Amino acid sequence: MDKRTLRLSDIFKPIQDDLVKVDEEFARQVESPVELIPRIGKYIQSSGGKRIRPAVLLTSARLCGYQGDRAVLYAAVVEFVHAATLVHDDIVDNSPLRRGRTAVHSQWGNDVSVLVGDYLYIKSMALALTHNELDVVRLLGDVTLRMIEGELYQLTKNGDPDVTEEEHLEIIRRKTAYLFGACGRIGAMLAGQPPDRVEALGEYGFKLGVAFQIVDDLLDLTGTVQSLGKPVGGDLREGKLTLPVIALMQRGGPRARSLVSEVLRDRALSSEQWQAISALLAEHRTIDYAFDRAVQFATEAKAHLLAFPPGEARDALAALPDYVLRRDR
Repeated sequence: MDKRTLRLSDIFKPIQDDLVKVDEEFARQVESPVELIPRIGKYIQSSGGKRIRPAVLLTSARLCGYQGDRAVLYAAVVEFVHAATLVHDDIVDNSPLRRGRTAVHSQWGNDVSVLVGDYLYIKSMALALTHNELDVVRLLGDVTLRMIEGELYQLTKNGDPDVTEEEHLEIIRRKTAYLFGACGRIGAMLAGQPPDRVEALGEYGFKLGVAFQIVDDLLDLTGTVQSLGKPVGGDLREGKLTLPVIALMQRGGPRARSLVSEVLRDRALSSEQWQAISALLAEHRTIDYAFDRAVQFATEAKAHLLAFPPGEARDALAALPDYVLRRDR
């Protein structure tokens, strides 16, 4: 696969039919006599997500030789969990946009959105329980709790100029990486793989998830309004310090600390402040530092795949970290 033209459509080609089935299962499961639920469910589903999490699950299952239909079901479960967190996170962050479209809470209000997020969470667990895979259900429940804990932990750190790199990475682990890791684990568990292989795919997904989130945070500082579908520097406006800015606070001296602290305090970012912070990020090379950390996690993710024989599925999983490092939106 040519890394210079790495596209998700190429990576996902072997599982494209299964991804279509995941979308169909998601749409089927949000059907309800309460008309608002399927309407919002379809709105969420059509918002342009990359489906990387279900793809990791489906491809991991293939890598391990699983050929049944439960991989599609659990991939849909993962999409329900992910969709629920997006709905709730946008409410908490008061984000007006999601992937360039009006966020659910901006269109239907917080009261409706909280309940829809709850519905998606409960639906995910109900769907997971349709098969007698209690280990998988237990894993999904644990991961969901960690994600909620991560959101709460992040709230306690919002606006704090002294957030450390380790504290930030712990937020990433809980909010993003554990779900990626669960996708790898579930694929191996469905195939009845031994614990060491379940662990290998779990660690692959976990490290991929950390790399994915670091790059996502970088794009918030280096992307464009057109590519991001939201204003650049949104994390800072919301009071969140991400890895490049945390490194800047350590390296940039009083000037950087004063600028960033002012933005955190006011929850506002003027064009003059943004230009000054951008210049300091470039001067102290903290964008490069954060990207190097993402490369480190992506490299570690790929190393875990060496526990498996070569083949189409392993190649696809190995290409995902490369795609994550090269994505621009």
